[in-house]
Amino acid sequence: MHQTAHAIVLDHPIPIEPTPLVRIAPAVERPGIHLGVTPGAPLEVWGTTRALPRHCCVIEVSEPGLIVVKHHRGDALAKFVNVAVLQGDQIKVIDEHASALPDCPDLLASLLGFDSPSSWAGSVNVLVQLAVSMRAHRRGGLMLLVPRGTDAWRQSIVQPMRYEVKPAYDELALLSRTEQAPSPMASPRVEHGVRSWHEELGRAVDAIAGLTAIDGATVLSSEYELLAFAVKISRRRGASPVEQLTLTEPVIGAPAEVIPPTQLGGTRHLSAAQFIHDQRDALALVASQDGGFTVMAWSPCEGMVHAHRVETLLL
Repeated sequence: MHQTAHAIVLDHPIPIEPTPLVRIAPAVERPGIHLGVTPGAPLEVWGTTRALPRHCCVIEVSEPGLIVVKHHRGDALAKFVNVAVLQGDQIKVIDEHASALPDCPDLLASLLGFDSPSSWAGSVNVLVQLAVSMRAHRRGGLMLLVPRGTDAWRQSIVQPMRYEVKPAYDELALLSRTEQAPSPMASPRVEHGVRSWHEELGRAVDAIAGLTAIDGATVLSSEYELLAFAVKISRRRGASPVEQLTLTEPVIGAPAEVIPPTQLGGTRHLSAAQFIHDQRDALALVASQDGGFTVMAWSPCEGMVHAHRVETLLL
């Protein structure tokens, strides 16, 4: 409790028991309010806080029967790193070595929290925010990230595109280029500016991610410029249909599987797999209506599309 600022400290700690916890639960339902628990035995609630210390563990009840164990990165504005997910009688412990696998996408490394700390508030984190926002609208969606400065991706899109954006919409791109991170010695004025930037970035992310709720795919450049939305994917002329892919999940004990793309999901997943099969320098983010989330990228090591199931990292 001494490591947090402006905490509400109780004179008499509350025991970790159902009845007293249910009584105070309404006061901590809103995002950003945490119950502080003393380490050791017995476990007791010493009060509430909105500012978390750099080294702490967070246990979040995301929904009935779903508990997520997280730890703090040190940046109050960055997403926490998931450690384990408990759903019903199933326990999934995040594999911290998953980001060391060959061809691991930067997005997965950022979600696992084992990439460079400088990127936690940087450009890779924009993908993390896009993924979280896509999953939040619960309508399912598909986002394609293609290399900037090339039109090769158009060969895998049904023409003409009714919702092509010209000139490319670059608000998110501009914000990501002016990335800001708070300094431990920053003045209140600087901290306010950083928080305002994060809020503006969040609104831009939600605006782009909201387009994925429309049937079809949303296309962004690798610099986060919006190029088109609600587009239909088609197999590139002369390309072979995708027949199988590798599926992994960054969870300890989860084996890698080679499966047909139809086993992964419906039309959205099959279209994404075909796009990555044809456009091997692209990245596909696929959100399911049930909360599932898959990142697809081409794996030169495996010689096929690699699908990473990452919903356990986005909770």
